Amino acid sequence: MSSDFEGYEQDFAVLTAEITSKISRVPRLPPDEKKQMVANVEKQLEEAKELLEQMDLEVREIPPQSRGMYSNRMRSYKQEMGKLETDFKRSRIAYSDEVRNELLGDDGNSSENQLIKLREERAHLLDNTERLERSSRRLEAGYQIAVETEQIGQEMLENLSHDREKIQRARERLRETDANLGKSSRILTGMLRRIIQNRILLVLLGIIVVVTILTAVTFFVRGH
Repeated sequence: MSSDFEGYEQDFAVLTAEITSKISRVPRLPPDEKKQMVANVEKQLEEAKELLEQMDLEVREIPPQSRGMYSNRMRSYKQEMGKLETDFKRSRIAYSDEVRNELLGDDGNSSENQLIKLREERAHLLDNTERLERSSRRLEAGYQIAVETEQIGQEMLENLSHDREKIQRARERLRETDANLGKSSRILTGMLRRIIQNRILLVLLGIIVVVTILTAVTFFVRGH
């Protein structure tokens, strides 16, 4: 289990390093190359998300008492993924010096209003991007809380199920004990009854013997 997680970690580290390198090159590329590079980075970002999902599934399979360390690492990787997506969005709307000069004029001395407008649009886009990122993080945090709550609920249900089985076994043992006690009580009652009967028989035999002896003595005395 841990070996699979570590394998995904290594793949994620290599992939994110490559994505970071490509993101830094995006603003300096000509339009055609930039478009191709953007498509390539988008594909790699999807691959990185799939790796995170696989890692998340592996973490869920870890026993709760050993899950804390892996959960912390997953939070770090998700934060890194969010930063990569933010950097990528910023790089897509960033302009290199050459592209900026082309937009403002070959001599780079076009109207200052155009430059201000361009900067305002860029700032607006960045602001929208950051808001989307914050919303995404809140949704992700809510999802994580829901997953953890579900896991806690499942563990509680499992514990309740185990407790129910223990109670049922205890009840069965009590029933068996009651049955055994009932049998023992009947056996003891029978034994006591036989003891009483035997004692009565002994008393009767004693009386008969005594009467017999007295009768014999009486006849003996009268005979003399």
